[in-house]
Amino acid sequence: MSPRWSSAELPWLPELPQGEDYRQAVRACEDGAALQALARYRLGGNQLHLLAKQVARLRAAGAQLSPLVSVRLALLANGSVDLIAPALVGSALRYGIALEVWKPGHDQLAQAVLQPDSELYRQVPDLVLLALDQRGLRDNGGFEHWSMLRAALAARLEVPVVVQTVAPSPEACFGNYSSRVEHSARAMAADFNSRLLDAAEEYGDVLLDVSALAASGGLEAWHDLSQHHLYKLPFSQRFVPLYGEHVARLVGALQGRVGKCLVLDLDNTLWGGVIGDDGMDGIRLGRGDAVGEAHLAIQQMALQLRERGVLLAVCSKNDDARARQPFREHPEMLLKEEHIAVFQANWADKASNLEAIAGVLEIGLDSLVLLDDNPAERAQVRGALPEVQVPELPEDPALFPRALLASGAFEVLSFTAEDAERARSYQAQAKRAELQAGSRDLGQYLESLEMRATFAPFDSVGRGRITQLLRRSNQFNLTTRRHSESEVRALQEDPDVYTLQVRLADRFGDNGMVSVVICRPVAEPGCSAWLIDTWLMSCRVLGRRLEEAVRDELVRAARAAGVDELWGHYLPTERNQIVCEHYSALGFGPLEPRSEVTLAGESWWQLPVDRHVAAALPIEIQRRSD
Repeated sequence: MSPRWSSAELPWLPELPQGEDYRQAVRACEDGAALQALARYRLGGNQLHLLAKQVARLRAAGAQLSPLVSVRLALLANGSVDLIAPALVGSALRYGIALEVWKPGHDQLAQAVLQPDSELYRQVPDLVLLALDQRGLRDNGGFEHWSMLRAALAARLEVPVVVQTVAPSPEACFGNYSSRVEHSARAMAADFNSRLLDAAEEYGDVLLDVSALAASGGLEAWHDLSQHHLYKLPFSQRFVPLYGEHVARLVGALQGRVGKCLVLDLDNTLWGGVIGDDGMDGIRLGRGDAVGEAHLAIQQMALQLRERGVLLAVCSKNDDARARQPFREHPEMLLKEEHIAVFQANWADKASNLEAIAGVLEIGLDSLVLLDDNPAERAQVRGALPEVQVPELPEDPALFPRALLASGAFEVLSFTAEDAERARSYQAQAKRAELQAGSRDLGQYLESLEMRATFAPFDSVGRGRITQLLRRSNQFNLTTRRHSESEVRALQEDPDVYTLQVRLADRFGDNGMVSVVICRPVAEPGCSAWLIDTWLMSCRVLGRRLEEAVRDELVRAARAAGVDELWGHYLPTERNQIVCEHYSALGFGPLEPRSEVTLAGESWWQLPVDRHVAAALPIEIQRRSD
């Protein structure tokens, strides 16, 4: 029998190599890449503390933590978080984040939030975690107390806020009737969580579902009363690494670090047995057999992920025709070939095939998540392509779905109708590629697409998708500035800010919202210019001349507003090198840097709007003014 699987132990992460002195390895780290590599293992609280201390040492020494992204987090809690804060720093390294945690003094939460001149607001954090637990809320007035704190934050900070549900107490004074008694602890927790969900939706907050997290580990284990009485810990010390991991993956998701494609192995993953050896009659799949039902559940999970917008691909060491046979002929197969965006079955190594899959889909390697039963294959991919997410799996295939979903590989901050259509849009992309292959030249191909672009300012209907694009787009993103939903709302309502959302449709279907632009007036005396604060676009529509159409629309809007110039700013990151020549390719000329400190590769550009002549493009333009 397989050992008990518990999410509290982070079993989807690989174990540390045997014999390695972890403390010494951490102390030897001199940059962010080395720290991130050591953070990717299954770590306990003490090991996470070692990582946090090394981050602090390197910062104090003035060392560069590249390629990590620096994020300042304000941790606002009503319990003791001295053990939690370092775990957040260590866990965030897994997601390429150099987290700096600020927290108020002991029992100073309300003062920090409610005083306008408190250090919290002087620090100007990038992110707030409002981490209140049930005991503190019960003693301070419940949801009304939370609501007062949240309103004060909204009045003084325009940054993303992570809010968390509360874990109900396992003790029930009224027994099974407790949920019906209005002032019982169980009913109060349920009422608080319900009201918090509504408020979080209104504020556009990021949700950390602590109630579900505690339930998965067991409420009695989560609420360690001895530790609470001794140290005022909000939950058991055992769950600190799990809590840190969940907070870190939300911070990573806010930086666009999310999985987009589930890459599936075949033999002993989608079915039991080896198709090449056992044949169609010998593989185990379907109802009436425990192993067959376990593999059927894996396919059901894959289809559920596809329904919420995750792409599916196959990567198998196999003969292509034999690998496709179950998809075409096996009566119990739920997955069909049409569900698979890219099918790679050959005898090449899996790392090479994963690179090919990312290339076909035009997504980064860090967007791939590999589900593979073979520990040797998992290790090979981790060694060759550390960017790819490769969850560890238990021996029992019945636990594969639980392990994958618990890993947070496909963490989401929101869900839109366009997300559900993503997998279908990639099928349409394949049809476009087929059409392009048969066209004589690029111009003929673009004309044949019959493209229609719709330009509109930001609005409430598109706000969720706009926020999502701002959080997730990394490659075609000139500055990679992130904005919360509340910030997007403020931009939408600011009369001095020009905003643009772009949708693109063609003969094969609707690509949905594919580009977002934000322009702010330049605050320099005697200067009439718009600074392009943000310009991002989906890589799916690269090469279709849409960026030229967007440039022409910006020029048209600037002229109408009496603005003389457009200024462009390129801020280089680890993943946006594809747009390093974006502005020069669109006819912008160099502009002197606007600050004394510049990054390697950073550049500034300008385009006089009165001299610009719009291009003749194979795109029909439609505009919505509201």
